[in-house]
Amino acid sequence: MQGQPGKTKVIIAGGGTAGWMTAAALGKVLGSVLDITLVESDVIGTVGVGEATIPTLLTYNQLLGIDEAMMMKAVGGTFKLGIAFENWTDVDHRYVHSFGITGRDHWTAGFQQFWGRGRAMGIAEDFGHYCLELMAGERERFAHLPNLGLNYAYHIDSSAYAAFLRKMAESHGVIRREGMIDHVSRDGETGDLTALTLTDGTVLEGDFFVDCTGFRALLLGETLGVGYEDWTHWLPCDRAIAVQTPSIGPPRPYTRSIAHGAGWRWQIPLQHRTGNGTVFCSRYMSEEEARQKLLDDIDGEPLNEPRVIRFRTGSRRQHWSRNCVGIGLSSGFIEPLESTSIHLIQRSIMRMMRMFPHGGVSTSDVAEFNAQTAYEVEHIRDFIILHYHLTNRSDTPFWRHCRTMEIPDNLCHRMKLFEETGRVFKANDELFAENSWTQVMLGQGLLPRSYHPIADVMSDEEVDRFLKHIRSNVDRTVDGLPSHADYLARFCPSTLGQID
Repeated sequence: MQGQPGKTKVIIAGGGTAGWMTAAALGKVLGSVLDITLVESDVIGTVGVGEATIPTLLTYNQLLGIDEAMMMKAVGGTFKLGIAFENWTDVDHRYVHSFGITGRDHWTAGFQQFWGRGRAMGIAEDFGHYCLELMAGERERFAHLPNLGLNYAYHIDSSAYAAFLRKMAESHGVIRREGMIDHVSRDGETGDLTALTLTDGTVLEGDFFVDCTGFRALLLGETLGVGYEDWTHWLPCDRAIAVQTPSIGPPRPYTRSIAHGAGWRWQIPLQHRTGNGTVFCSRYMSEEEARQKLLDDIDGEPLNEPRVIRFRTGSRRQHWSRNCVGIGLSSGFIEPLESTSIHLIQRSIMRMMRMFPHGGVSTSDVAEFNAQTAYEVEHIRDFIILHYHLTNRSDTPFWRHCRTMEIPDNLCHRMKLFEETGRVFKANDELFAENSWTQVMLGQGLLPRSYHPIADVMSDEEVDRFLKHIRSNVDRTVDGLPSHADYLARFCPSTLGQID
């Protein structure tokens, strides 16, 4: 058996973002009591298109003691303040889902209730005008403010991020083994995984296994037989095509999500290039049609051959089975519309580390891990479904399907509650906060029919002053920010070449 006697032997199957995020965290935090080996093959490519993140990644980086400027230089990163959704509500309509908060809440009611009163009075501006992050993004400005006064995430080169984390993991004792997995061994009595055999005959024995083998789910799915819950009846897109182009103009501090007749395409600005891609439903658009449309729509000549990625939205029925945890695509896949893939990797890593077994796997830990993960991914799933279902578009068969499809009961309740009262209640540990649901539901055209009576406690003059004060504070802060491009040039100029 490989490794040091007395240490729990952890085998991570697969590299990429999921594998190396797992390895770096385990190595940094538990490396002194674990013997960690990561197996990956240079022959097998990673999906590697996830380049947009959400603010929770800052927590992961901070926990690992990652220097932000150093990381951003290494991954050609830019800052992200939100996502611009174009053509989603209707053709030629645009709105922004930004980070942070909008306006100022009262303990009885969210800001949208006071905005609703102002709207009834005819004095309220667009809801987004009261959000600092949204307005900074629209004016392409950015800076670090005290006490995280400007909430942000990153656009990163995910392959470079994995390479950055690999160096960190190896510095904390993680061993990388190059090779393809030929066979997975199980204990004849318990059914637990015991070893991976590589094609060159090397046998890697382990006590605990992490499946980062992507859509294949070699350990969790193929070997342990954990089933898959298919969500394509709610999220019908099943293909993506990715391509990179040179940077043209200064990078915007937001992601663009541009809907088309059978799905949507993304545009993610890095310092050294732009990540582009299209997500579509093969029932309504062929791969060749999607490829050609993507090439017609991008700015600049492609730097690589467009790559087709086939997927099926859904979730494993268990994310931890026996002595194996699935992290990343092996655990399930919700399309990248709201940049949640790396977040779910991070959450699974943190959850696994909190419940890491000592002296044997606890069935109670396994049950709790699976329950928490299922709860989280189902709330994210519903948020993504919202974008497709709540639309005025009926110009193509794809959008007519999305608009009329049945949706989960919880999502239906959220939409009715907001439409009738303007209220949003965040569930425990739910990723997307009240402001996110409010921005997207308003952006997709759902306007509340009433507002909370607390807003009527204020006089007309007080409501007017309240809204103008918030707007002026936002404008004053944005006016004081440098351009996003200038800030990048000073804080974290990329060390990556023009072409990776």
